Amino acid sequence: MSKSVPEIEETERAAFALSTRSIKRITMLLGEAVFVVNTLLGALLLVVLLEWIARGTLTDVGTFLTSTARPGMTTVAAVFLAMIALDALFGRHYQSFIIAVPALLIPALISSQKQFYLSDPLYPSDMLFGRQIFQLLPAMLQARPLAAVGVFAGLAIAIVAIVFAARFIYKASPALPLTGRLWRLALAVPVLAGLGSLMEYSQYSWIRDRLNIIPMMWDQKENYRHNGFVMAFTFNIPMANVSAPDTYNADNIADIYADGSAFAINNSKRPDVIVIMNESLWDPRKLSNVSLTPDPMPTIRATQSGNVFSPEFGGMTANVEFEALTGFSNAFLPYGSIPYQQYIRGPVPSLATFFRAEGYSAIAMHPFQEWFWNRKEVYKSFGFEEFRSEENMPAMEKRGIFASDEALFEQIMSTADNAQNPLFLFAVTLQGHGPYEANRYANNSIRVDGKGNLSPGAEDALATYAQGVNESDKSIARLIDWAKKRNRETIIVTFGDHLPPMGQVYVESGYMPGMVATRRAPLEVMKREHETPLVVWSSKSGTRKNIGSISPAMLPYHVLKTAGMDDPFYTGMLGRVQNQYPVVDRHMLVDAKDNGIADWSISSQSIPDIIRDYRLLQYDMMFGEKYGKSRFFPGFDWLNNADSWGETRTSAESS
Repeated sequence: MSKSVPEIEETERAAFALSTRSIKRITMLLGEAVFVVNTLLGALLLVVLLEWIARGTLTDVGTFLTSTARPGMTTVAAVFLAMIALDALFGRHYQSFIIAVPALLIPALISSQKQFYLSDPLYPSDMLFGRQIFQLLPAMLQARPLAAVGVFAGLAIAIVAIVFAARFIYKASPALPLTGRLWRLALAVPVLAGLGSLMEYSQYSWIRDRLNIIPMMWDQKENYRHNGFVMAFTFNIPMANVSAPDTYNADNIADIYADGSAFAINNSKRPDVIVIMNESLWDPRKLSNVSLTPDPMPTIRATQSGNVFSPEFGGMTANVEFEALTGFSNAFLPYGSIPYQQYIRGPVPSLATFFRAEGYSAIAMHPFQEWFWNRKEVYKSFGFEEFRSEENMPAMEKRGIFASDEALFEQIMSTADNAQNPLFLFAVTLQGHGPYEANRYANNSIRVDGKGNLSPGAEDALATYAQGVNESDKSIARLIDWAKKRNRETIIVTFGDHLPPMGQVYVESGYMPGMVATRRAPLEVMKREHETPLVVWSSKSGTRKNIGSISPAMLPYHVLKTAGMDDPFYTGMLGRVQNQYPVVDRHMLVDAKDNGIADWSISSQSIPDIIRDYRLLQYDMMFGEKYGKSRFFPGFDWLNNADSWGETRTSAESS
């Protein structure tokens, strides 16, 4: 009996110790569960806020989260897994919020503003030109000072809030035990790696197929709306890698017809050729419910040859410039890409290489900084001998904060008059750049009558824009008068790169339902929102009439034909494309009879043979093996031959 008592007491002590350990373990597990659930709820709330900001509305965020296609819940899961992995790395609960909140919400805010002004969401490639945005901040702030104050105040508050939140979270959140860190990483890392297979939209993904997620690269607005900001942004990351067309090989390039007669020596008298891409040039008299007197652009109207069907709206000038100089099309590149930033990394054929092979000097000119849109390096790759920019041009008169067209045109005329060789000069103006703040000009000669349709702010913006158009028109008139007096024939080509970003003016005047153009619409709507004036004029033969509506990529054809020159690609291939499809847009193919073929690139019908060949040649010269270089780009081939290149450089430098 005496021996039984201690046995009972020891058993009880053992049971008590066991229950204490169990309670501690259960408490620890419950605590872990609370932390995990809180992080999951935080990830859900963060995704809701992100989508609300990026979309500008909560209307369809619920649908996004509950859709059977499951992009919403996949996004929440990915954000949650990334957050618990970050917590594991930091070794404390909730530290991930310090990084995740600004890392997700700031890009969403930028995307919403980009859509507001340019109609497109934020793409990964936009990160390549953040410096451009900061460079244009003065003009943007001057146009919307109250909004600027609000933005900076908000940023200041956000920075202070993040600092205080970081300190509070660090002090308030407990440290993670080693086991907690390990299981988080063991769960998050492999699942996130699996979700990484979703990124490559052009390749089959078993996970993406199971989740019923569909990348919509042909329509980025719908892509971002349906799949959400994080998923759509991720789909666009691999777009820097341009896949070869299925039919790309040496034999198929060899099968493309090349006009042999174009290899013969051109018998042109080698006129000077001046091509001017006029920033945001458009006809404001197209606003039917608004009166502008007198006509802001009488010279352009009298000499107009047709219209350029711009692939852009309100910005992205470099993409229009890419087409106009190379004869290649953005329609064959990933949606949202910027060739100047992403793809031009070595010699690429252009009008500059063609003209230099014909004995011309080739000069590019733009009264802004040389790094903008990577122009300094791109112009080298295009074969220009010289780029005159703000860094090396004389100080120029400013209109607002931008160099005036009049001052730029003075430089153009002076350069041509002093040239020893025939000259190809490509210039990009700056005066017409938005935003169009009130009172940019002390005296506006164009009277604006909004007929009660326009608010004071919209009327002021239109008045500023119209005055800029009028001053540019006068500069073009002076350039034409100068060219008429020259002994050497002079060809002048000028066109607008895109419609101006006048926002509310379009809505209040009834010109467009929104402040930015639609990307996919019937042809008549697309023309209203994408066509800009085009002038092709020769001092010998006058205006080249009835060009119609053309893509910027067709401009080299008209430039060379006006100059009396031929080339296997620029008049041969482009000539055949121009005769069948003068507009090659990402969403709209327009044939010679002005019939639009919408969504041609994703249609079940076969792509026309001429468009297929055009795309093959572009891929071949930009990304491929350059199988067609000698047959279609003889000038480029000669200029980039090592011996000829050295001789050409020496000759140019000595002259």
